[in-house]
Amino acid sequence: MDSVSGSTDPEQFTLSSLGKVGKSSGEIDGAQEPLINGERHYDNYSVLSAILPFLFPALGGSLYGYDIGATSCATISLESATLSGITWYDLSSVQLGLITSGSLYGALIGSALAFNVADFLGRRRELIVAAILYLVGSMVTALAPDFVVMVIGRFLFGIGIGLAMHAAPMYIAETAPSQIRGRLISLKEFFIVLGMVVGYTVGSLLVDTVSGWRFMYGASISLAVVMGIGMWWLPASPRWLLLCAIQGKGNMQDLRQTAISCMCRLRGEAIGESAPQQVDEILAELAYVGEVKESGIAEMFQGKCLKALIIGAGLVFFQQITGQPSVLYYAASIFQSAGFSAASDATRVSILLGVLKLIMTGVAVTVIDRVGRRPLLLGGVSVMTISLFLLGSYYTFLDDAPAVAVAALLLYVGCYQLSFGPIGWLLISEIFPLRLRGRGLSIAVLVNFGTNALVTFAFSPLKALLGAGILFFIFGGIAILSLVFIYFLIPETKGLSLEEIEAKLLG
Repeated sequence: MDSVSGSTDPEQFTLSSLGKVGKSSGEIDGAQEPLINGERHYDNYSVLSAILPFLFPALGGSLYGYDIGATSCATISLESATLSGITWYDLSSVQLGLITSGSLYGALIGSALAFNVADFLGRRRELIVAAILYLVGSMVTALAPDFVVMVIGRFLFGIGIGLAMHAAPMYIAETAPSQIRGRLISLKEFFIVLGMVVGYTVGSLLVDTVSGWRFMYGASISLAVVMGIGMWWLPASPRWLLLCAIQGKGNMQDLRQTAISCMCRLRGEAIGESAPQQVDEILAELAYVGEVKESGIAEMFQGKCLKALIIGAGLVFFQQITGQPSVLYYAASIFQSAGFSAASDATRVSILLGVLKLIMTGVAVTVIDRVGRRPLLLGGVSVMTISLFLLGSYYTFLDDAPAVAVAALLLYVGCYQLSFGPIGWLLISEIFPLRLRGRGLSIAVLVNFGTNALVTFAFSPLKALLGAGILFFIFGGIAILSLVFIYFLIPETKGLSLEEIEAKLLG
């Protein structure tokens, strides 16, 4: 592979705020017409060269998933008088909640920080910072001498989650060939679920070990190191560099040449001598859609920027508020009621559902660039809606039919991984204009984690007030609203380049 020319870091050029985009917010239709000239362009690339620019950012998702799985077992180890290996094992519910949700609070902070620092750092550097925070957070948590230090470690790790979940989809979207962009970003969701399954598995193996919780959290250190080294080695996003160039944030020719070198590394030998042509096409398209102009924060909420924000933030809002954390909360009891004795072990249930999630995410990865985003969303969320009403019926008047609840649970989990799970992250990485992408994605990720926290914290009091049946009926009603939102507002972006997506939003 060619290396990036010059001795300077390709992301040393700062980029100020992103925001304003065009005059209107027209819908993207399914027609794949050329953007500027009369020929439709497809990227030349080698599969081998596309692996590493996906793999290292995706490790940030794996560490996020691993934290979810490992924490469910670590709390059991922490509270054990004989196995915790500490004197402060007698934790209150508030303290336990801070440990369990500390990374979520940190992720909210990280998402907010990304709004201001992401475009200064660039996608690659932001992922390097995320890897460092993952590393430090893991070490502090694993070696914590007391409760306060442990919570600090959880917060640091969580900030890393917020930055990684913000920058990874951007880097993958901006460096992936358009033909397989959907597949690669959806595969990142596969890595999140894989991390969860590994976390549950490692946790179940170490839960009976003295100080097992330290080993559970410490196990993520090596993966954080690999992620950091990998991101240090990878080139910068050529689109980010070209945005710097077109907005005058560095020497145009130097940045163009660096972008060409980065493109060669990202596409491999298959790109041949077409790299300069592809870079010039991207530059022309950026100028065509108005990226040459800088914009203020207020202009993010106008025109096509506002539409992109409604699409991206709205989708991840419905992704969380349709009750996924709540449905999983009932998984063990549903399996038990159906006569599965092994379901008394919540970890086994989590591993079982994790395997199902992996399989269904794998299905989504294989079909998403052929079938498209809208059909998978509409089909998957429709079945999720039916499943929620079936769960509501089970807890209201079908309590003698546990098989219905088991079928509804499995359908819900499987169809979530076909639709909201991977496509939520995919669309928010595609839909924002380049100069808005850093800040727009920051808001979307903040909405994602914020809604997750809201559903998680509101679930128990609402369950006590209304009962499980009514709560699932409410989630079913919200799912119907999400279908309306998807049908009328979510565009089809299959096969379009990022610049074409932005240009079609102008109409």
